[in-house]
Amino acid sequence: MADNIPAQDLDLAFLYEIADGADDFIVDSIAMFLDQTPQLLAAITDAINAQDWVVAAQASHKLKPNLGFFGMPWCQATIQEVEIACKTGAANPTEIIATFNQVKTMVNKNLIELNKIKIEKEANL
Repeated sequence: MADNIPAQDLDLAFLYEIADGADDFIVDSIAMFLDQTPQLLAAITDAINAQDWVVAAQASHKLKPNLGFFGMPWCQATIQEVEIACKTGAANPTEIIATFNQVKTMVNKNLIELNKIKIEKEANL
């Protein structure tokens, strides 16, 4: 499981590239991520606490591409480790919880940064 947490894991270069200068696209994309991500994190947390590995794996799988889209490669790779561990039973619950909590901490930090960016972009619309 992951043990090298990066200092930062947020690179919006891809989002800015496909937005091609359209701040409204960036705002809408970030808003969707800000809406969906806490729900997925809560679903994973609840499933892990209930040791419902199927639901934890499914919710991790849903979160994974969003993390990639928003330039969070470490989070994406680490949530994939969680997903695989939940699917295969390859790790004990303590390891799964510890690894997921690392991802959750980083994602929550990034949600704060994304909200700041969204607010700044909205001011320009």
